[in-house]
Amino acid sequence: MQGEELTEQETALYDRQIRVWGADAQRRLSKAHVLVGGMKGTVAEFCKNIVLAGVGSVTLLDDSPVTEEAMNANFLIPPDEGFYKGRSISEVCCDSLKDFNPMVHVSVEKGDLSSFNADFFEKFDVVVISCCSLSTKSAINEICRKSSKRIAFYSVDCRGSCGEIFVDLQEHSCTKKLANETVECILQYPSFEQPITKTYRSWQEAITLPWKILPNHKRVSKLYFAMRVIQRFEESEARKPGEISLADLPNVLKLKKELCQAQSFNESQIPDSLLERLLLGKLEFPPVCAIIGGILGQEVIKAISRKGQPIKNFFYFDAMDGNGVVEDISKPNPAS
Repeated sequence: MQGEELTEQETALYDRQIRVWGADAQRRLSKAHVLVGGMKGTVAEFCKNIVLAGVGSVTLLDDSPVTEEAMNANFLIPPDEGFYKGRSISEVCCDSLKDFNPMVHVSVEKGDLSSFNADFFEKFDVVVISCCSLSTKSAINEICRKSSKRIAFYSVDCRGSCGEIFVDLQEHSCTKKLANETVECILQYPSFEQPITKTYRSWQEAITLPWKILPNHKRVSKLYFAMRVIQRFEESEARKPGEISLADLPNVLKLKKELCQAQSFNESQIPDSLLERLLLGKLEFPPVCAIIGGILGQEVIKAISRKGQPIKNFFYFDAMDGNGVVEDISKPNPAS
């Protein structure tokens, strides 16, 4: 991969991008292989962005049939029943994505995401999964971490007006822009970029850290805690993500109380109104999908190209206040 150069056709097609982030970054993109599990509306936006950017290949994995709900949020599904009838959602999305950039190889893999062994994932540089159970996320993240090639792992969960992105790049080297462009900086880093290395926690580590020892836990996004409650509830009830409703609110609030008591955590950090909105989040809002999918695409491009500082390690967005927040749930508070 490292020795392969861009073809003349790639150089011509991606000329503007090369001018922005350089030929080396574009070469890394053009040779990268991305696996995408779960074709929700947010993921459709993400796929569009990385295909337009010129990744080497994208493999889609989602055997679900096309539903009206999926059509409302996933712009890759044409409103033509003859086009998608009898086909899986990944097959339909695959055909649509090919039209965005014929130089990117887009394909479909059939099967259940949790059924593939480690050898299957070795073919990919990046794994992005959506709407999976806690156990599936942990298992796939662990496979990515054990791989000798350090497979980048992302999970994304969009519920109504709220979204969560998790990033695990294990140990990642990249460059960052220097804020103080002094003469010393110019001599040491002529392009005003400094090499840095970031170390990430796994999904399992990040979601099981005691809440009270998180740095500035009182300021951590309430969505971080609310998502942990919702996902724990789905796991305990053997429900798939999204298979919950307002009817489950009393039991969700009961679980919240139990978790907060066990962790000596203030329940006000997890508003009941926020949990209620997450329970209504089976339907995706296209504007929120576009924002979360755009951020996810940007982060994957940064990780592959090694240009710019990637998120460490959660990103949250809530359309109610329009804020996007990065939360570094990576180390305990040394004062605890």
